[in-house]
Amino acid sequence: MFLWFGEKIQTMSRPTELINVAVGIVIANQKVLVALRPEHTSHAGLWEFPGGKFEINETAFDALKRELFEEVDLIVHEATPLLCIQHDYGSVKVELDSWLVTQFSNTPHGKEGQEIRWVDHNELMQLTFPEGNRAIVKAVLHKLLPST
Repeated sequence: MFLWFGEKIQTMSRPTELINVAVGIVIANQKVLVALRPEHTSHAGLWEFPGGKFEINETAFDALKRELFEEVDLIVHEATPLLCIQHDYGSVKVELDSWLVTQFSNTPHGKEGQEIRWVDHNELMQLTFPEGNRAIVKAVLHKLLPST
C-alpha cells in the first residue's frame, strides 16, 4: 500500500512465479548423492539433490541431464520419474520434478565448488534440506531402506 497525497492506494501484487526444477536422485551402493547449497544462493548452507531450473522449451529429462553434467559432471544415460511436487516459498513457487537416475557415467564432483557427499539413509535423515524437498527426501528414504 502506498500513500499518495494523503490517500491510501492499494497496489496489485504480482502472481508468484512458478520455477520448474529438475532434481536428480542418484543412488549407488545404497547411498544417495547430495550437494551443499553455496553461501551466495537461496537456502545457502542447506543440502539438496543435484539439479536445477529448466531452460525455455526444455523437457524435464533434458534439464536433468544438462544440470547434472553442469553441477556434478555426471552423464545421465537413463532415469525414471520419481515424484513431482510444488512448493510455495512465498516469493517464489517451485515445481520440483525429481528423477531416479538409474544409469550414469563419470565420477561426480562439485564443478561449481560446492561440497558433495554420498550419504546412506541414516546420514540423509540428519541433513537439513529446504522445506520443499521434504517429500522427496521421504521418497528417497523409501528407495534406500530395505523392504520388510
